[in-house]
Amino acid sequence: MTLVLVVAALLLLLFSGLPVAFALAGLGTVMLFLKGLPLVMVAQNLHGAIDNFILLSVPLFLLMSNILLKGGVGKDLFDALQSWVGHWPGGLGIAAIASCGIFSAISGSSVATAATVATVAVPEMTSRGYGKSFTLGLLAAGGTLGILIPPSIPLIVYGVITEESIGKLFLAGIGPGILLLVLFTLYAIAYSFFSSEYVPSPKASWDDRRRTSIRALPTGGLAFLMIGGIYAGAFTPTEASAVGAVVALLITAGLLRSLSWHGFVSAVRETVTTTIVLFLIVIGAKIFGKAVTLYQVPAQISQLFDTQVQSVTVFLLIVGLILLFIGLFLESLSMLLIMMPVLFPTVLALGIDPIWFAMYFVILIEVALITPPVGLNLFVIQAVARTNLGTVVRGVLPFIGLMFVALYLIWLFPIIVSFMPDNL
Repeated sequence: MTLVLVVAALLLLLFSGLPVAFALAGLGTVMLFLKGLPLVMVAQNLHGAIDNFILLSVPLFLLMSNILLKGGVGKDLFDALQSWVGHWPGGLGIAAIASCGIFSAISGSSVATAATVATVAVPEMTSRGYGKSFTLGLLAAGGTLGILIPPSIPLIVYGVITEESIGKLFLAGIGPGILLLVLFTLYAIAYSFFSSEYVPSPKASWDDRRRTSIRALPTGGLAFLMIGGIYAGAFTPTEASAVGAVVALLITAGLLRSLSWHGFVSAVRETVTTTIVLFLIVIGAKIFGKAVTLYQVPAQISQLFDTQVQSVTVFLLIVGLILLFIGLFLESLSMLLIMMPVLFPTVLALGIDPIWFAMYFVILIEVALITPPVGLNLFVIQAVARTNLGTVVRGVLPFIGLMFVALYLIWLFPIIVSFMPDNL
């Protein structure tokens, strides 16, 4: 009965339009009060929720991605990749997807990845006969790679919640990330063959290739520095975020001279705003998590699964359906912070690899990023393209299908996830 009341109260608050952070914190506080516990626990959780060295990487990764966004590196990346593959079938689509993949390996942010690449790619692709829905859907879906390909902010938070190795989580994200890149690329190529409006791009000259590649080289080097430095043990993910922010500033303001003072101030302002929102959600989830633990809600859910669900496959299907439902009205970090403390005991009890489950969970979060009504990437792409939301939604539907294909493949072949963590 307690479980039903808690879920009903939370859904009521969320559907009322109350911000997620305040819905979680408010409900958690009321539950503690009704339990007769001292409300000083709320104040203690306010501090304890963000008193973690690893979480310092979140604002630093956000700062790095915002500096790169304001510095216009998305155009440099796209121009360089387009010069090499633009004349292939679906070449501009391939260049856009590859740009999303590379920027994902730098920023760790889905929204920043989508906004950076879309600003450049949308006018280029639509002028070459790519359908508007296809173009916007491709870029919205490509942006979701920002939370799967390392460094990934949700994977950092997952590691904090479950006490799993951040390094192993980052390594595990490479295989599924490449898988999605391949699936999206194949779809872009197929689209070019069947679209009547598609116009092939001319082959770029060697001079253009050299010029654009040289300009994009520092950004590609930053991606290599971030990933290589973490896996070589040169620095931790948190230290990598600080190194990345400094190097991004040096590249955009010093080397490329593409970041103005106004752009830098804007990047800092947006970083602070986003960080405050994310950390308020973390704090609210911590208070709510403490309350539901004292009410033994996770134990009740775990017992429910133990008695009613004996199959790992059935459990994963149920989790998938739950995430797809709550993804309709919750953003990705809220889903992670609310669901993981509740689900993780059952994950361990069923013998599911926590690293593998992280990839399964994050891909489902990616789906939530491009499903209405609160899919953040949909609104980012809509704002960039200045079009109606329906056009973007129609474009993402095939990519949602491809994400489900990826989920099936990592379930069928878990080595896609485990190969990198087990061998490096």
